Amino acid sequence: MQQKEIRPVAILGGIRTPFCRSNTAYQDLTNLDLMGTALEGLTDHYHLENKHIGEVVGGAVVTHAKDWNLAREAVVGSKLNPSTPGTTMMQACGTSLQALMGSAAKISIGQIESAIAIGSDTTSDAPVVFKRRFAQRLVKLGRARTFKEKLGVFKGFSFSELAPQPPSTNEPRTGLSMGGHCELMAQLWQIPREEQDELAYNSHMNAVKAYEDGYHDDLIVPCAGVFRDNNIREDMELGKLATLKNAFDKSSKGTLSAANSTPLTDGASTALISSAEWAEQNDHPVKAYLVDAETSAVDFVAGAGLLMAPTVAVANLLKRQNMKLQDFDYYEIHEAFAAQVLSTLKAWESEDYCKQALGLDSALGSIDKSRMNIKGSSLAYGHPFAATGARIVGLLAKILSENPGKTGLISVCTAGGMGVAAILKSPSAED
Repeated sequence: MQQKEIRPVAILGGIRTPFCRSNTAYQDLTNLDLMGTALEGLTDHYHLENKHIGEVVGGAVVTHAKDWNLAREAVVGSKLNPSTPGTTMMQACGTSLQALMGSAAKISIGQIESAIAIGSDTTSDAPVVFKRRFAQRLVKLGRARTFKEKLGVFKGFSFSELAPQPPSTNEPRTGLSMGGHCELMAQLWQIPREEQDELAYNSHMNAVKAYEDGYHDDLIVPCAGVFRDNNIREDMELGKLATLKNAFDKSSKGTLSAANSTPLTDGASTALISSAEWAEQNDHPVKAYLVDAETSAVDFVAGAGLLMAPTVAVANLLKRQNMKLQDFDYYEIHEAFAAQVLSTLKAWESEDYCKQALGLDSALGSIDKSRMNIKGSSLAYGHPFAATGARIVGLLAKILSENPGKTGLISVCTAGGMGVAAILKSPSAED
Protein backbone atom coordinates (compact mmCIF):
# COMPACT_ATOMS: atom_id res chain seq x y z
CA MET A 1 0.00 0.00 0.00
CA GLN A 2 1.44 3.32 -1.07
CA GLN A 3 2.12 5.80 1.73
CA LYS A 4 0.07 8.95 1.32
CA GLU A 5 1.81 12.29 1.54
CA ILE A 6 0.83 14.33 4.58
CA ARG A 7 -0.57 17.64 3.34
CA PRO A 8 -0.86 20.89 5.28
CA VAL A 9 -4.34 21.75 6.56
CA ALA A 10 -5.45 25.31 5.91
CA ILE A 11 -7.82 27.22 8.16
CA LEU A 12 -9.83 29.61 6.01
CA GLY A 13 -11.83 31.21 8.79
CA GLY A 14 -14.90 30.92 10.93
CA ILE A 15 -18.33 32.46 11.35
CA ARG A 16 -20.49 32.34 14.46
CA THR A 17 -23.70 33.74 15.83
CA PRO A 18 -23.52 36.24 18.65
CA PHE A 19 -23.51 34.37 21.96
CA CYS A 20 -26.36 35.15 24.37
CA ARG A 21 -27.05 34.28 27.96
CA SER A 22 -29.53 31.45 28.20
CA ASN A 23 -33.20 32.37 28.41
CA THR A 24 -32.63 35.78 26.86
CA ALA A 25 -32.55 36.60 23.14
CA TYR A 26 -32.50 33.01 21.87
CA GLN A 27 -35.03 31.50 24.26
CA ASP A 28 -37.30 30.43 21.38
CA LEU A 29 -34.54 28.96 19.20
CA THR A 30 -33.35 25.37 18.95
CA ASN A 31 -29.87 23.95 18.43
CA LEU A 32 -30.75 23.41 14.79
CA ASP A 33 -31.92 27.02 14.42
CA LEU A 34 -28.63 28.31 15.79
CA MET A 35 -26.48 25.83 13.89
CA GLY A 36 -28.33 26.60 10.68
CA THR A 37 -27.83 30.34 11.13
CA ALA A 38 -24.10 29.95 11.69
CA LEU A 39 -23.76 27.62 8.71
CA GLU A 40 -25.72 30.01 6.50
CA GLY A 41 -23.44 32.84 7.60
CA LEU A 42 -20.36 30.80 6.69
CA THR A 43 -21.86 29.77 3.36
CA ASP A 44 -22.66 33.36 2.42
CA HIS A 45 -19.36 34.80 3.62
CA TYR A 46 -17.22 32.24 1.79
CA HIS A 47 -19.46 31.89 -1.28
CA LEU A 48 -20.11 28.19 -0.74
CA GLU A 49 -23.54 28.14 -2.37
CA ASN A 50 -24.08 24.74 -4.02
CA LYS A 51 -20.48 23.76 -3.19
CA HIS A 52 -19.71 20.18 -2.22
CA ILE A 53 -17.83 20.16 1.08
CA GLY A 54 -15.98 16.99 2.08
CA GLU A 55 -17.88 16.81 5.36
CA VAL A 56 -19.58 18.89 8.02
CA VAL A 57 -18.86 17.51 11.49
CA GLY A 58 -19.94 18.69 14.93
CA GLY A 59 -22.84 18.72 17.30
CA ALA A 60 -24.28 19.91 20.57
CA VAL A 61 -23.94 18.87 24.19
CA VAL A 62 -27.48 19.53 25.42
CA THR A 63 -29.79 17.82 22.93
CA HIS A 64 -33.27 16.38 22.57
CA ALA A 65 -34.00 12.82 21.51
CA LYS A 66 -35.58 14.33 18.38
CA ASP A 67 -32.29 15.98 17.39
CA TRP A 68 -31.35 13.32 14.87
CA ASN A 69 -27.96 14.05 13.26
CA LEU A 70 -27.91 17.81 13.77
CA ALA A 71 -24.95 18.33 11.43
CA ARG A 72 -26.62 16.61 8.49
CA GLU A 73 -29.94 18.37 9.13
CA ALA A 74 -28.10 21.71 9.15
CA VAL A 75 -26.51 20.82 5.80
CA VAL A 76 -29.82 19.80 4.24
CA GLY A 77 -31.35 23.09 5.33
CA SER A 78 -28.41 25.13 4.02
CA LYS A 79 -27.27 26.39 0.62
CA LEU A 80 -24.46 23.82 0.49
CA ASN A 81 -24.74 21.10 -2.10
CA PRO A 82 -26.86 18.29 -0.59
CA SER A 83 -24.05 15.88 -1.53
CA THR A 84 -22.18 17.23 1.51
CA PRO A 85 -22.18 14.60 4.30
CA GLY A 86 -22.99 15.64 7.85
CA THR A 87 -21.83 13.78 10.95
CA THR A 88 -22.88 14.56 14.49
CA MET A 89 -20.45 13.95 17.37
CA MET A 90 -19.90 15.28 20.86
CA GLN A 91 -16.94 15.78 23.19
CA ALA A 92 -18.48 18.22 25.64
CA CYS A 93 -16.85 21.65 25.48
CA GLY A 94 -14.24 20.38 23.01
CA THR A 95 -16.80 19.25 20.44
CA SER A 96 -16.16 21.62 17.54
CA LEU A 97 -12.37 21.60 18.02
CA GLN A 98 -12.36 17.80 18.15
CA ALA A 99 -14.55 17.79 15.02
CA LEU A 100 -12.00 20.00 13.27
CA MET A 101 -9.17 17.67 14.31
CA GLY A 102 -10.85 14.63 12.81
CA SER A 103 -11.65 16.34 9.52
CA ALA A 104 -8.14 17.80 9.37
CA ALA A 105 -6.68 14.30 9.56
CA LYS A 106 -8.74 13.30 6.51
CA ILE A 107 -7.63 16.39 4.61
CA SER A 108 -3.98 15.75 5.50
CA ILE A 109 -4.01 12.33 3.78
CA GLY A 110 -6.10 13.41 0.81
CA GLN A 111 -9.28 11.61 1.78
CA ILE A 112 -11.28 14.87 1.52
CA GLU A 113 -10.41 18.37 0.31
CA SER A 114 -12.53 20.54 2.60
CA ALA A 115 -14.56 20.40 5.80
CA ILE A 116 -16.60 22.49 8.19
CA ALA A 117 -16.40 22.03 11.95
CA ILE A 118 -19.56 23.12 13.70
CA GLY A 119 -20.96 23.37 17.21
CA SER A 120 -24.16 24.63 18.75
CA ASP A 121 -25.70 24.69 22.20
CA THR A 122 -28.75 26.15 23.87
CA THR A 123 -29.76 25.56 27.45
CA SER A 124 -32.81 27.74 26.80
CA ASP A 125 -34.27 24.75 24.93
CA ALA A 126 -33.06 22.10 27.33
CA PRO A 127 -34.79 18.72 27.17
CA VAL A 128 -37.05 18.02 30.13
CA VAL A 129 -38.08 14.36 30.47
CA PHE A 130 -40.16 12.21 32.78
CA LYS A 131 -38.68 9.83 35.29
CA ARG A 132 -37.44 6.54 33.85
CA ARG A 133 -40.26 4.52 35.41
CA PHE A 134 -42.96 6.60 33.69
CA ALA A 135 -41.05 6.58 30.39
CA GLN A 136 -41.00 2.78 30.54
CA ARG A 137 -44.76 2.79 31.11
CA LEU A 138 -45.23 4.84 27.94
CA VAL A 139 -43.18 2.34 25.93
CA LYS A 140 -45.29 -0.52 27.27
CA LEU A 141 -48.46 1.47 26.54
CA GLY A 142 -47.44 1.73 22.90
CA ARG A 143 -47.11 -2.04 22.73
CA ALA A 144 -50.38 -2.84 24.51
CA ARG A 145 -53.12 -4.13 22.24
CA THR A 146 -56.22 -4.46 24.41
CA PHE A 147 -57.85 -2.03 26.80
CA LYS A 148 -57.06 -4.42 29.66
CA GLU A 149 -53.36 -4.47 28.72
CA LYS A 150 -53.28 -0.70 28.50
CA LEU A 151 -54.93 -0.38 31.89
CA GLY A 152 -52.45 -2.82 33.36
CA VAL A 153 -49.56 -0.64 32.29
CA PHE A 154 -50.53 1.89 34.97
CA LYS A 155 -50.72 -0.58 37.83
CA GLY A 156 -48.88 0.92 40.81
CA PHE A 157 -48.69 4.35 39.13
CA SER A 158 -47.70 7.30 41.32
CA PHE A 159 -48.05 10.97 40.37
CA SER A 160 -44.47 11.44 41.54
CA GLU A 161 -43.44 9.72 38.32
CA LEU A 162 -44.63 12.80 36.43
CA ALA A 163 -42.09 15.05 38.12
CA PRO A 164 -39.99 16.55 35.28
CA GLN A 165 -36.31 15.67 35.11
CA PRO A 166 -34.33 18.63 33.76
CA PRO A 167 -30.84 17.97 32.36
CA SER A 168 -27.95 18.23 34.76
CA THR A 169 -24.43 19.46 34.10
CA ASN A 170 -23.15 17.63 37.17
CA GLU A 171 -20.58 14.91 36.59
CA PRO A 172 -22.36 11.53 36.81
CA ARG A 173 -19.39 9.87 38.51
CA THR A 174 -19.01 12.43 41.30
CA GLY A 175 -22.31 14.30 41.49
CA LEU A 176 -20.39 17.58 41.54
CA SER A 177 -20.99 20.42 39.11
CA MET A 178 -18.16 21.70 36.96
CA GLY A 179 -18.05 24.76 39.21
CA GLY A 180 -17.84 22.54 42.26
CA HIS A 181 -14.92 20.68 40.76
CA CYS A 182 -13.23 23.94 39.83
CA GLU A 183 -13.59 25.14 43.42
CA LEU A 184 -11.57 22.11 44.47
CA MET A 185 -8.92 23.01 41.90
CA ALA A 186 -8.82 26.62 43.10
CA GLN A 187 -8.30 25.45 46.67
CA LEU A 188 -5.65 22.90 45.68
CA TRP A 189 -3.69 25.44 43.65
CA GLN A 190 -4.42 28.29 46.08
CA ILE A 191 -5.91 30.59 43.49
CA PRO A 192 -7.16 33.73 45.29
CA ARG A 193 -10.43 35.45 44.41
CA GLU A 194 -8.58 38.64 43.46
CA GLU A 195 -6.62 36.93 40.67
CA GLN A 196 -9.77 35.32 39.32
CA ASP A 197 -11.66 38.60 39.27
CA GLU A 198 -8.76 40.36 37.54
CA LEU A 199 -8.66 37.73 34.80
CA ALA A 200 -12.43 38.05 34.28
CA TYR A 201 -12.18 41.84 34.16
CA ASN A 202 -9.38 41.71 31.58
CA SER A 203 -11.41 39.27 29.45
CA HIS A 204 -14.35 41.69 29.32
CA MET A 205 -12.18 44.73 28.63
CA ASN A 206 -10.33 42.96 25.81
CA ALA A 207 -13.65 41.87 24.31
CA VAL A 208 -15.07 45.40 24.58
CA LYS A 209 -12.00 46.79 22.80
CA ALA A 210 -12.31 44.14 20.06
CA TYR A 211 -15.91 45.17 19.40
CA GLU A 212 -15.03 48.87 19.46
CA ASP A 213 -12.35 48.17 16.85
CA GLY A 214 -14.83 46.32 14.65
CA TYR A 215 -12.78 43.16 14.99
CA HIS A 216 -15.82 40.88 14.97
CA ASP A 217 -17.50 42.42 11.94
CA ASP A 218 -16.42 39.58 9.65
CA LEU A 219 -16.60 36.86 12.31
CA ILE A 220 -20.24 37.14 13.37
CA VAL A 221 -23.55 36.72 11.54
CA PRO A 222 -26.61 38.36 13.17
CA CYS A 223 -29.17 35.98 14.65
CA ALA A 224 -32.74 36.71 15.77
CA GLY A 225 -32.07 40.44 15.66
CA VAL A 226 -28.92 40.14 17.80
CA PHE A 227 -25.68 41.62 16.49
CA ARG A 228 -23.26 41.14 19.38
CA ASP A 229 -22.70 38.93 22.41
CA ASN A 230 -24.94 40.05 25.24
CA ASN A 231 -22.77 38.86 28.12
CA ILE A 232 -20.02 41.45 27.62
CA ARG A 233 -20.02 44.19 30.28
CA GLU A 234 -18.59 47.51 29.16
CA ASP A 235 -19.40 48.95 32.59
CA MET A 236 -17.65 46.25 34.62
CA GLU A 237 -15.76 47.63 37.62
CA LEU A 238 -12.98 45.49 39.03
CA GLY A 239 -13.55 46.69 42.58
CA LYS A 240 -17.20 45.61 42.59
CA LEU A 241 -16.43 42.03 41.55
CA ALA A 242 -15.14 41.27 45.05
CA THR A 243 -18.60 42.05 46.49
CA LEU A 244 -20.35 39.27 44.56
CA LYS A 245 -21.45 36.18 46.45
CA ASN A 246 -19.82 32.80 45.92
CA ALA A 247 -21.61 30.84 43.21
CA PHE A 248 -20.71 27.26 44.20
CA ASP A 249 -18.95 26.87 47.54
CA LYS A 250 -20.88 29.16 49.88
CA SER A 251 -18.37 28.80 52.71
CA SER A 252 -15.46 31.10 53.44
CA LYS A 253 -13.25 28.82 51.30
CA GLY A 254 -15.26 29.53 48.14
CA THR A 255 -13.78 31.84 45.49
CA LEU A 256 -15.82 31.29 42.31
CA SER A 257 -18.51 33.89 41.57
CA ALA A 258 -20.92 34.49 38.71
CA ALA A 259 -18.49 37.03 37.27
CA ASN A 260 -15.40 34.81 37.18
CA SER A 261 -17.37 31.80 35.86
CA THR A 262 -18.95 31.46 32.42
CA PRO A 263 -22.73 31.74 32.32
CA LEU A 264 -25.01 29.24 30.61
CA THR A 265 -24.97 30.45 27.03
CA ASP A 266 -26.73 29.88 23.70
CA GLY A 267 -25.00 30.14 20.32
CA ALA A 268 -23.31 28.38 17.41
CA SER A 269 -19.93 28.52 15.64
CA THR A 270 -18.34 27.20 12.45
CA ALA A 271 -14.81 26.87 11.08
CA LEU A 272 -13.88 26.18 7.45
CA ILE A 273 -10.75 24.14 6.71
CA SER A 274 -9.29 22.68 3.54
CA SER A 275 -6.24 21.58 1.66
CA ALA A 276 -4.06 24.39 0.34
CA GLU A 277 -4.99 23.32 -3.21
CA TRP A 278 -8.74 23.60 -2.55
CA ALA A 279 -8.26 27.02 -0.97
CA GLU A 280 -6.36 28.24 -4.04
CA GLN A 281 -8.84 26.76 -6.48
CA ASN A 282 -11.71 28.50 -4.70
CA ASP A 283 -9.89 31.83 -4.21
CA HIS A 284 -9.88 31.66 -0.41
CA PRO A 285 -6.85 33.20 1.33
CA VAL A 286 -5.38 30.93 3.99
CA LYS A 287 -5.62 32.60 7.38
CA ALA A 288 -3.64 29.98 9.30
CA TYR A 289 -2.44 26.40 9.19
CA LEU A 290 -3.14 23.68 11.70
CA VAL A 291 0.25 22.41 12.86
CA ASP A 292 -0.84 19.71 15.28
CA ALA A 293 -3.59 18.85 17.76
CA GLU A 294 -4.09 16.58 20.74
CA THR A 295 -6.87 15.30 22.96
CA SER A 296 -6.32 13.92 26.44
CA ALA A 297 -8.04 12.81 29.63
CA VAL A 298 -7.29 12.54 33.35
CA ASP A 299 -8.70 10.43 36.18
CA PHE A 300 -10.72 13.20 37.80
CA VAL A 301 -12.77 10.69 39.80
CA ALA A 302 -9.55 9.84 41.66
CA GLY A 303 -8.85 13.53 42.25
CA ALA A 304 -6.74 14.58 39.25
CA GLY A 305 -8.78 17.77 38.72
CA LEU A 306 -11.75 17.75 36.35
CA LEU A 307 -10.46 20.56 34.13
CA MET A 308 -6.73 19.81 34.19
CA ALA A 309 -6.53 17.56 31.13
CA PRO A 310 -5.39 20.42 28.84
CA THR A 311 -2.11 20.45 30.78
CA VAL A 312 -1.53 16.93 29.50
CA ALA A 313 -2.63 17.68 25.94
CA VAL A 314 -0.34 20.71 25.70
CA ALA A 315 2.61 18.82 27.18
CA ASN A 316 2.16 16.06 24.60
CA LEU A 317 1.94 18.60 21.77
CA LEU A 318 5.10 20.38 22.88
CA LYS A 319 7.03 17.12 23.09
CA ARG A 320 5.88 15.96 19.65
CA GLN A 321 6.69 19.31 18.04
CA ASN A 322 9.94 19.81 20.01
CA MET A 323 8.67 23.16 21.25
CA LYS A 324 8.70 25.05 24.54
CA LEU A 325 5.63 26.58 26.17
CA GLN A 326 7.20 30.00 25.67
CA ASP A 327 7.55 29.57 21.89
CA PHE A 328 4.06 30.92 21.13
CA ASP A 329 3.08 34.46 20.23
CA TYR A 330 -0.57 33.99 21.20
CA TYR A 331 -2.33 31.79 23.73
CA GLU A 332 -6.05 31.08 23.49
CA ILE A 333 -6.95 29.38 26.77
CA HIS A 334 -10.68 28.74 27.10
CA GLU A 335 -12.02 30.47 30.19
CA ALA A 336 -14.58 28.01 31.54
CA PHE A 337 -13.68 29.58 34.88
CA ALA A 338 -10.96 32.06 35.71
CA ALA A 339 -9.75 29.58 38.33
CA GLN A 340 -9.37 26.89 35.69
CA VAL A 341 -7.10 29.08 33.56
CA LEU A 342 -5.04 30.12 36.58
CA SER A 343 -4.78 26.53 37.85
CA THR A 344 -3.52 25.44 34.43
CA LEU A 345 -0.89 28.18 34.35
CA LYS A 346 0.22 27.37 37.88
CA ALA A 347 0.46 23.65 37.07
CA TRP A 348 2.73 24.35 34.12
CA GLU A 349 4.94 26.39 36.48
CA SER A 350 5.09 23.60 39.05
CA GLU A 351 8.09 21.28 38.81
CA ASP A 352 6.40 18.65 41.00
CA TYR A 353 3.24 18.62 38.88
CA CYS A 354 5.11 18.52 35.58
CA LYS A 355 7.26 15.63 36.79
CA GLN A 356 4.55 13.60 38.49
CA ALA A 357 1.46 14.30 36.33
CA LEU A 358 3.07 15.03 32.96
CA GLY A 359 6.15 12.82 33.12
CA LEU A 360 8.52 15.68 32.33
CA ASP A 361 12.01 16.36 33.62
CA SER A 362 11.21 19.92 34.71
CA ALA A 363 8.47 22.53 34.79
CA LEU A 364 7.11 23.85 31.50
CA GLY A 365 7.36 27.34 32.99
CA SER A 366 5.28 30.49 32.78
CA ILE A 367 3.82 32.35 29.81
CA ASP A 368 3.56 36.04 29.02
CA LYS A 369 -0.04 36.75 30.07
CA SER A 370 -0.16 39.81 27.82
CA ARG A 371 -0.24 37.34 24.91
CA MET A 372 -3.16 35.37 26.34
CA ASN A 373 -6.75 35.86 25.12
CA ILE A 374 -5.86 39.25 23.68
CA LYS A 375 -9.34 39.77 22.21
CA GLY A 376 -11.16 38.40 25.25
CA SER A 377 -12.44 34.88 25.79
CA SER A 378 -15.26 32.82 27.23
CA LEU A 379 -15.77 34.77 30.45
CA ALA A 380 -16.73 37.75 28.30
CA TYR A 381 -18.26 36.16 25.21
CA GLY A 382 -20.02 33.28 26.96
CA HIS A 383 -19.67 29.56 26.45
CA PRO A 384 -22.22 27.58 24.40
CA PHE A 385 -20.49 24.29 25.15
CA ALA A 386 -20.04 22.70 21.73
CA ALA A 387 -19.52 26.04 19.96
CA THR A 388 -16.50 27.34 21.87
CA GLY A 389 -13.76 25.44 20.01
CA ALA A 390 -14.76 26.73 16.58
CA ARG A 391 -15.14 30.27 17.99
CA ILE A 392 -11.56 30.17 19.22
CA VAL A 393 -10.23 28.72 15.95
CA GLY A 394 -11.91 31.42 13.88
CA LEU A 395 -10.66 34.21 16.13
CA LEU A 396 -7.07 32.95 16.42
CA ALA A 397 -6.88 32.29 12.67
CA LYS A 398 -7.79 35.91 12.02
CA ILE A 399 -5.19 37.14 14.52
CA LEU A 400 -2.50 35.00 12.87
CA SER A 401 -3.49 36.12 9.37
CA GLU A 402 -2.68 39.68 10.43
CA ASN A 403 0.64 38.73 12.00
CA PRO A 404 2.93 36.81 9.61
CA GLY A 405 5.42 34.39 11.08
CA LYS A 406 3.53 33.93 14.35
CA THR A 407 2.19 30.85 16.15
CA GLY A 408 -0.72 30.32 18.51
CA LEU A 409 -1.66 27.70 21.11
CA ILE A 410 -5.26 26.69 21.84
CA SER A 411 -6.22 24.96 25.09
CA VAL A 412 -9.79 23.85 25.85
CA CYS A 413 -10.93 21.99 28.96
CA THR A 414 -14.04 19.81 28.82
CA ALA A 415 -16.44 18.00 31.08
CA GLY A 416 -15.58 14.37 31.77
CA GLY A 417 -11.99 15.22 32.66
CA MET A 418 -10.85 15.77 29.07
CA GLY A 419 -8.88 18.42 27.23
CA VAL A 420 -8.25 19.42 23.62
CA ALA A 421 -5.30 21.48 22.40
CA ALA A 422 -4.03 22.67 19.03
CA ILE A 423 -1.19 24.64 17.48
CA LEU A 424 -1.85 27.09 14.64
CA LYS A 425 0.65 29.07 12.62
CA SER A 426 0.51 32.01 10.23
CA PRO A 427 0.89 31.42 6.51
CA SER A 428 4.42 32.09 5.30
CA ALA A 429 5.19 34.54 2.51
CA GLU A 430 5.49 31.58 0.11
CA ASP A 431 2.01 30.17 0.91
